[in-house]
Amino acid sequence: MKRFVVLTLVLAASLTLSAQRGGGFTTLFDGKNLDNFNKVGDANWTVVDGAVQADKGMGGYLVTKQPYGDFEIKAEFWVDEPANSGIFIRCEKPQMPSGADCYEVNIYDTRPDPAYATGAIVNVGKVTTPIKAAGKWNTYEIRAQGPHMVITLNGIKTVDVQDAKHARGPFALQYGAGVVKFRLVQVRPL
Repeated sequence: MKRFVVLTLVLAASLTLSAQRGGGFTTLFDGKNLDNFNKVGDANWTVVDGAVQADKGMGGYLVTKQPYGDFEIKAEFWVDEPANSGIFIRCEKPQMPSGADCYEVNIYDTRPDPAYATGAIVNVGKVTTPIKAAGKWNTYEIRAQGPHMVITLNGIKTVDVQDAKHARGPFALQYGAGVVKFRLVQVRPL
């Protein structure tokens, strides 16, 4: 009995340390399947070499099956230069996400209005430090807590803004144009 108690305590300590190292993040996409997402639109999302990618279609989204209010998202992405993509957060209408019903954390290096290019929240927070994302793997860290949203791209803060228009909803990975890839998508409720 004593041995069982010790083993249980060791296992509990190990699980606690493991959760602390992982930071409490839940992996929604790990390069294997899209079980945590619903496909919306006609983008040709496929899982290839540990990433989910699209390069054809009139537009489409991978929408999380769960809604989130206050959270942190970590997502790795790769795009080509003409790509138009983003991560839509707090989507009020997950059946067809849009900039009117979600916040759009943009991935669009060649956007005609560069103030809302890659690193910005479209029509809410202009990018403070422009960063080109094309042709390399990048990491977005998106934090939304109440009306406060902070966007970090490759370790550089690009937006720090307050806006209370959308409070809760699923988030969505967008395909708009070009070649778009995502890998290792994680979320942590706050």
